[in-house]
Amino acid sequence: MSPERPRILVVDDDPVACELLREVFEREGFVVKCELSGEAALAVMGEFRPEVVVSDIRMKSREDGLNLLDHVRREYPETPVILMTAFGSIETAVRAVKEGAFDYVSKPFKMDVIVATVRRALSARDRAQTETPPSEAEEVGSVAGLVGRNPQMLEIYKTIARVSDARAAVLITGESGTGKELIARAIHAHGRRHGEPFVAVNCGALTETLLESELFGHVKGSFTGAIANKRGIFEQAGGGTIFLDEIGETSPALQVRLLRVLQEREVVPVGGSAPVDVRARVIAASNADLESLCSRGEFRRDLLYRLNVINIHLPPLRERRDDIPLLVAHLLRKHAPEDLPPPAVEEEALARLVGHSWPGNIRELENVIERAITLNHAGRITPADLPPSVMNDGPERSPAARAGGASPGCLFEDILTLDEVERRHLLRVLEVTGGNKKRAAEMMGINRRTLYRMAERFGIEL
Repeated sequence: MSPERPRILVVDDDPVACELLREVFEREGFVVKCELSGEAALAVMGEFRPEVVVSDIRMKSREDGLNLLDHVRREYPETPVILMTAFGSIETAVRAVKEGAFDYVSKPFKMDVIVATVRRALSARDRAQTETPPSEAEEVGSVAGLVGRNPQMLEIYKTIARVSDARAAVLITGESGTGKELIARAIHAHGRRHGEPFVAVNCGALTETLLESELFGHVKGSFTGAIANKRGIFEQAGGGTIFLDEIGETSPALQVRLLRVLQEREVVPVGGSAPVDVRARVIAASNADLESLCSRGEFRRDLLYRLNVINIHLPPLRERRDDIPLLVAHLLRKHAPEDLPPPAVEEEALARLVGHSWPGNIRELENVIERAITLNHAGRITPADLPPSVMNDGPERSPAARAGGASPGCLFEDILTLDEVERRHLLRVLEVTGGNKKRAAEMMGINRRTLYRMAERFGIEL
């Protein structure tokens, strides 16, 4: 780092957030300048010459964070840009990463995390290792069903953006129903292969013989019923993507053939002798622990190494409950009758949905929402429209209870410290206001800056 104090430009149309970041960065020894719009930030770039720009993405000004990123990368390519957002999506993540953002972080964030990110950006700048922006920005489309702003999901979005153009194999892991095929389709859709076929195969749904024929093709007369030559999926996919779902269900013999495909980039049809070149990218998925299968001799470790070049692990829905309201809204739009607006969800019904443990993950949530829409007659989803499995899932019935807060009417069994009382009170106010920071600060008789400090002190995400 430069011997002088590093200069940081903070851009956010929320004055409270700006001042909070100024205070944090100045405490770390940085010289900080705050601007409330992209236009104002661009106006001071030449004079202030920041070594790092930290900008919100969504701002009310004409120049939002992504436009600011575009200007900075063109006019000041040596300056790393860190983008912040409370409204993460795969489209913005892909654009941010491909246009050269140093990092993409979600709000709310812990202050030590944003400081560490800035320090990494400064080090990368000094080593001249910032990413080179692409020569032409790629237009990307949406992938239906991939919804979430949880920090874990934003990290997945960034990984998708970084690997979408690569040739390397990807292994997607996670429980059943978490959306592994959606991730595979997103990688395909946001990469240079998007114009080629995407072919999905469930390895657990076909017999070994049929799966082998489907994947590699066969020649006429190679087995009973083979009345003509057939091109396999690896050949049909051309330069596209092959998605092998439930890869852990394949037999040892088939695993040997898959290993050869990945190593030699060629297949030999069943009953044939001439190899066929393979250009398709392979993305595999499994809800089983492949390491455990390897330890038991049920899965080849050398194949695991070939598949697991890039690993994307999808968290279960119970670990990203803050995304459930977004998913509910998306599924309501998806399943509502075409001629009617999606029904609203009563607060108690939404609380039950957020509190449910979701063993079937997003697939189970979609089933519940589709059922509720079908059974509903009042125009609003009420608790009565939810199945017993959701209504009876009592141990996690409220966000405050999961966070350690006191439920209404609950008596403290032990004598609490003043800090604990204050923490629980803040949690309760945030629950009552639905997370609205302005209303929460007004109810507590404090300003928003003090609210931010309290939340940081107690480790509460706003």
